[in-house]
Amino acid sequence: MSLSKAPPASDIPGGARPPAGSRSGAPGSGGGFNGFIERGWKPALMVATSTVLVSLVTVGLLWNTLFAQMPGLPSKTSLWGLNRQPGVEYIDANGATISVRGPHYGRFVKLDEMPAHVSNAFLAAEDKRYYQHPGVDASAILRAVASNARAGHTVSGASTITQQLVKNLFLTPDQTIKRKAQEARLAFDLETLLSKKEVLELYLNRVYLGSGAYGIDAAAQVYFNKDAKSLNIGEAAMLAGFPKAPSRFASQANNDAARQRQRYVIDQMQDAGFITKAQADEARNQPVTFAADEDDTFQGHVLDYAAEQIPLLLPNPPPDMVVKLTLDLRMQAGAQKAVNDGITKLGPSKRASEGAAVLMDRSGAIRAMVGGLNYTKSKFNRATQARRQPGSSFKMFVYAAALQAGLTPDTVRYDEPIAIGNWRPHNYGGSYRGAVTLSEALAESLNTVAAQIGVEIGISKVTKLAHDFGIRTQLHNYPSVTLGSDEVTLLDITSGYGVLANGGHTMTPFIIEEIRNSRGDLLYKQPAAPDNVVYPQDLSEQMTGMLSRVVMAGTGGAAKLPGWDVAGKTGTSQDWRDAWFIGYSSRFVGGVWAGNDDDRPMAKVTGGELSAHIWQVMMVAAHQGLTPEPLAGAKQPEEFLNDEDQYALAFYRRLSNAFGQIARPSG
Repeated sequence: MSLSKAPPASDIPGGARPPAGSRSGAPGSGGGFNGFIERGWKPALMVATSTVLVSLVTVGLLWNTLFAQMPGLPSKTSLWGLNRQPGVEYIDANGATISVRGPHYGRFVKLDEMPAHVSNAFLAAEDKRYYQHPGVDASAILRAVASNARAGHTVSGASTITQQLVKNLFLTPDQTIKRKAQEARLAFDLETLLSKKEVLELYLNRVYLGSGAYGIDAAAQVYFNKDAKSLNIGEAAMLAGFPKAPSRFASQANNDAARQRQRYVIDQMQDAGFITKAQADEARNQPVTFAADEDDTFQGHVLDYAAEQIPLLLPNPPPDMVVKLTLDLRMQAGAQKAVNDGITKLGPSKRASEGAAVLMDRSGAIRAMVGGLNYTKSKFNRATQARRQPGSSFKMFVYAAALQAGLTPDTVRYDEPIAIGNWRPHNYGGSYRGAVTLSEALAESLNTVAAQIGVEIGISKVTKLAHDFGIRTQLHNYPSVTLGSDEVTLLDITSGYGVLANGGHTMTPFIIEEIRNSRGDLLYKQPAAPDNVVYPQDLSEQMTGMLSRVVMAGTGGAAKLPGWDVAGKTGTSQDWRDAWFIGYSSRFVGGVWAGNDDDRPMAKVTGGELSAHIWQVMMVAAHQGLTPEPLAGAKQPEEFLNDEDQYALAFYRRLSNAFGQIARPSG
């Protein structure tokens, strides 16, 4: 078999032979495997480049989709107040919580300030590996995925405490991939910003635990009427079970479900080594006693009044506050009971359906305020919002102005029929007593004498003094104002009497002692009362002597306070629509009003009956446990007139009789 020869050079395209040693299909030849590589590398590179670019764009778009508009972390100092709904906690003068208006956030409690079993209960229930992960627990996620896959539906989650905190502070509750991705990213960031202790501390103070309670301190108060520092293991386990489903577990009407969840938390605490078996057994058997539900009927009116004062004292209040009031809850309870019992027991026969009361100490601090019988039925505050005719209780201002004009308690004027223009004032009962001293006229609440004195010294002096003493409503300079024809509020006229109790110094009522944010920072403190003297001390004591006679030997006998000197004045408006008693001791100043919201007349009720009785009961409660102190200027009955005064009064009365001006019924 012969071998074929190589073709001549002329038979090869181009007429040239390949160089020695070259192979067919070598690079550059365009043939064979290498030729294929030469021909395909550029498209492959283009495909690879395109794939990478598409992948990068896809990742970028996905990243943008997941994390675009993701909120950034604020400063550490602002985390406590972030996205909080406005809420105000009111505490009394002794620091006890009265009520919370709006969401209840409680006060910030540090981990070191609460028992270890409180935080451990939440760790056992929500995040046992809290101290081992960086904000997101990868192993928990894998376990949850496996569990959910086996079950065919979601049976467990893997959110850490940090993730829950992030969701509550920064994100919406939407169950989306975007929200979960942002939650994980922010959880990592938060644990970079804060220590583990700080994250757990913030969580415990911000977690929602049902019934409007945010944080462990608020929940302890709402459910158990105690602070977080006093929670036992059973109570802590109960609260730690609430975050999973606050509306379900936190309902006191659903105790079985809450109890089952509590036992689960106790089991988890034991498994994690947070408590011993003995402690777990004890906690399972501990009775959990929920605090009784309370509404605002007891103190609603006074809390509304305090809320109105907050923006006046703090123009830009924070969203959450702890407001310390001047209220004394014992005195508040006594005042409320006095009004309720007085109106419900005595009111029906007197045709009186409502009442109000105010109690202050001599600094002006409001220790009790009753705005009506039932706040739930009527939120109208009759102590601060109602303007009513004070009747004869306004006469205090008339006689105080008379003393300032130079008259004395022993000055004699005539109680007789008079006419002032077209106005003819007459006394209750229609009789007249002839010559009387000013002290006697005030004690017996004689209208003709008060009207005469007002005209004699000038009505404008009376209204000016009333305004100086604290009356803020408009007063007209006409004669009938001397008998209380213009309207006042109970709070104003009570503070007016406080000027005399203070020896002539003004009394400015206040209900708020201080305001703090929930972290405890002081935002407002009631300043010391200005030392404003609006009335001479000696005249104040003279007026106190005259007003003490009202109680000891006049129309205010029902207001006598065992062991204590008391000064005060009754008041009854036209047609018996309003009954008042305003008075004071050496410790407290108080005022009571009784009547009807619709202005219906009562059954000829005077301030010396219903209102003085309520006042006396309120004051007995307020003075409980206090040692009686003398009231400067107050007198006993035998001291009202000395022998010389008695002789002078008898002389004027004999002279009155001689001219036929004896007291006699008007018919």
